[in-house]
Amino acid sequence: MDAPQEKEAQVAAWLKKIFGDQPIPQYEVNPRTTEILHHLSERNREWDRDICLVIEDLKQKAREYESEAKHLQDLLMDSVNFSPASLSSTGSRYLNALADSAVAFETKDTSLTNFVPAVNDLTSDLFHTKSKNEEIKFELEKLDKNRTATLVLEKCLREDLKKAELHLSTERAKVDNRLQKMDFPKAKSEEFRFGIRTAEEQLSTRGMDASVSSVTSSSVRETSRAKMTDYTFEEKIGVLFRLSGESISCSSEN
Repeated sequence: MDAPQEKEAQVAAWLKKIFGDQPIPQYEVNPRTTEILHHLSERNREWDRDICLVIEDLKQKAREYESEAKHLQDLLMDSVNFSPASLSSTGSRYLNALADSAVAFETKDTSLTNFVPAVNDLTSDLFHTKSKNEEIKFELEKLDKNRTATLVLEKCLREDLKKAELHLSTERAKVDNRLQKMDFPKAKSEEFRFGIRTAEEQLSTRGMDASVSSVTSSSVRETSRAKMTDYTFEEKIGVLFRLSGESISCSSEN
């Protein structure tokens, strides 16, 4: 039998051993799957051998402990005529508690020289655990304080944000109002420029010197501008209306 066929036979025998009376699941038989299953079977056999060795070792230790216990029991019987069966119920409880303590402390035996170091180790572990708990408690308190401070800061920031938004809304309304107020003077200024150009054209057609009209217009504008610096917005609007009316009337008379 060649190697591939031998591996297939070993895999089939191993699967039959694993599944027992249950049907073996169908799988594709090819060199790759055969190699993988053969590797698993080898690992399984090694694992079984290791488990068997551990079981045998535990059985050997159990036999040794039983032999040691029988030796000690015989020694007690021969020396002080003592056996566990002769103990009272209270004594049996104490003996069981002593044995359970030895198991819990993982000591070799129930002698005082083994119990004292075990108790000291547990006490040290207890103090270490308490110290660790205190550190964690301190960190939690610090985190709680930081969380409280963060919440207070968040509340202050929200209030400041609301105030800033309100202030921004107020300033935006003021700017919009100023822009609306500026639209009217701009329109009137354009109207004045148009009226001045119209008047200058009419004067030019009637033979008046353009330089004189230009100087006169400039003087009027400078005088008006100088006077209007001391006026309020409403007074400035009134002056503009009057100047507009005067320019129109002058144009009509000429």
